[in-house]
Amino acid sequence: MIKRIGSATLAALLTLTGCSTASKNIAADYVSPMQYSSYDCDQVGAETQRVKSRAVKLGARLDEAASNDAALTGVGLILFWPALFALGGTKQQEAEYGRLSGELEALQQVAIEKKCGSLGKPQQSASAS
Repeated sequence: MIKRIGSATLAALLTLTGCSTASKNIAADYVSPMQYSSYDCDQVGAETQRVKSRAVKLGARLDEAASNDAALTGVGLILFWPALFALGGTKQQEAEYGRLSGELEALQQVAIEKKCGSLGKPQQSASAS
């Protein structure tokens, strides 16, 4: 009986505590490419670099938190269950990462439509050579 209560309590704790999500497991939100339709190739390139830089930093932070949560869960289950309350990444950060991923997809679509190169510069046509 006591084991059942302990197991039920542990299961409830694990359910109530949120673990951080690794960046690779966060889906990109839909962002309309229309908001970038007035951008020229240089602006698309600059915005892509800004968004990519923020996404890389945030992704690294989320991945580190997910790794730490996995270790803390193991320690918490074995040694000190109150440590499980310290788990969890910031849902705001996860939402921001999803939005940034969506922005990158939208910027890529605009770059393709405007025939921008990889660095935001207009692609040279074959006849211009």
